[in-house]
Amino acid sequence: MNQTDCSYNEPFALQVLGDSMEPEFPDGCIIVLERTDRCAHGMYIMTLVEGVRWFRQYLNDEDGERLIALNDLYPEIPLEGLDWKPEAVVLQRNIKRKVKHYEY
Repeated sequence: MNQTDCSYNEPFALQVLGDSMEPEFPDGCIIVLERTDRCAHGMYIMTLVEGVRWFRQYLNDEDGERLIALNDLYPEIPLEGLDWKPEAVVLQRNIKRKVKHYEY
């Protein structure tokens, strides 16, 4: 999709696969994202790191910039020195008929 297309800037939905972001985003839930090239501490983002796309929480504090999975079984990804860019932020999570909105 071309970035100049009107639909490129519209929110889009993805299904979460796996347990790395549980319990907030369980396997199979639907997330609605909005494209952006910026993120702030605490945001849930979709990002491209060294050519690999990740869905993680972005943290930027005294420990530096990093991506974390909410499930402690998955390691954090320190971003210092890596080629990375945010692509989208989570606006909404849908689990069956339960909807949660995220405001940053």
